[in-house]
Amino acid sequence: MANAMPEECDNGCSANGDCIDNDAEETESASTSKQNGTAYLQTDRYGFVGGDQYTDPTQETRLPVDVLRKRELKWLDMMENWEKWMSKRFKKVKERCRKGIPPALRARAWQYLCGSKFLMDHNKGRFESYLQQTGDSRCIDDIKKDLHRQFPFHEMFQAKGGHGQDDLFRILKAYTIHNPVDGYCQAQAPIAAILLMHMPAEQAFWCLVSICEKYLPGYYSAGLEAVKIDGDVLFGLLKKVCPATYKHLKKQRVEPLLYMTEWFMCVFTRTLPWASVLRVWDMFFCEGVKVLFRISLVLFKYALSRPEQILECPTLYEIMERLRHLPVECLQEEFLSYECVRLPISERDMEREHQQQLAKRRASKEKNGRGDTSKKKKKTRTKHSDES
Repeated sequence: MANAMPEECDNGCSANGDCIDNDAEETESASTSKQNGTAYLQTDRYGFVGGDQYTDPTQETRLPVDVLRKRELKWLDMMENWEKWMSKRFKKVKERCRKGIPPALRARAWQYLCGSKFLMDHNKGRFESYLQQTGDSRCIDDIKKDLHRQFPFHEMFQAKGGHGQDDLFRILKAYTIHNPVDGYCQAQAPIAAILLMHMPAEQAFWCLVSICEKYLPGYYSAGLEAVKIDGDVLFGLLKKVCPATYKHLKKQRVEPLLYMTEWFMCVFTRTLPWASVLRVWDMFFCEGVKVLFRISLVLFKYALSRPEQILECPTLYEIMERLRHLPVECLQEEFLSYECVRLPISERDMEREHQQQLAKRRASKEKNGRGDTSKKKKKTRTKHSDES
């Protein structure tokens, strides 16, 4: 079954499921240079020729070559003894991911971090076997409709029927056969596309499996229950980090699902500059979903927490516009990674909030299903309500 984004997500989604089409609607021209009066496309270091993801070579900051080479050697050493590093020196692995994985080793590192290399090695031939199967016709149709929307300004995905779109189709189709219960969800397409920018189709497929089943379980299922729960968790954490923002969003009834689809389900692929996207993914593959919570809290803190910022966004419309067009100064990779670590929120805080939200949902279902039969249960619900 194909899972469309919810109609209420207010991020370009329509009732028939046509959503996340920001790239396809861009009108920006690609970066060009002229030689003998002829314009030539300039591709940035990531493969983009234009659009919101394009990185101007004159404005980006690169590591000195000697520093990059030293980091590459350190990563190569870790990969030679991967299990030892992960079991005994994980703190150092985490630190190096936060600094950014060297581009030449990023694909390999992602596969080691998420365990997809192990999955692929123990499921030889399964990807090709999936591709030989017909698949659900509704899922296939929905996937085909979405192919042209995925990073149309990237050299891999520009051409209709090109190798990039073809591989993207193969990966998404294979996943619907691997997990026929969930089928296809539109937010999986940009996830699969960014994986394809870094590795061959089969490797990208098993990375996608790891993300969907290990890192974000239930995120791409019908009903988006897991996303809604994590949205409530994020909202509860926001109360601790930015109480003024929390009060304003609550007053304006800004549902977490309105921004969770782009931020969490798409793992910020359509929100941040590309260098920052890759840094977030480096940390995400190492530390898991808590990175998405931390990045989100940083964005709220610097985009919508000061009194003047709140005054500039009096209604739902202005709030969503602010979240779609975040201040440039808070989007840079070094800033994000630094602020992400500095947040006064621990993993224990996240787990506590998660348990509270689960308890609230259970209590709500019990009340709606059987009525309020216990004073004790009523007190429990009230307590959780006060803490949200």
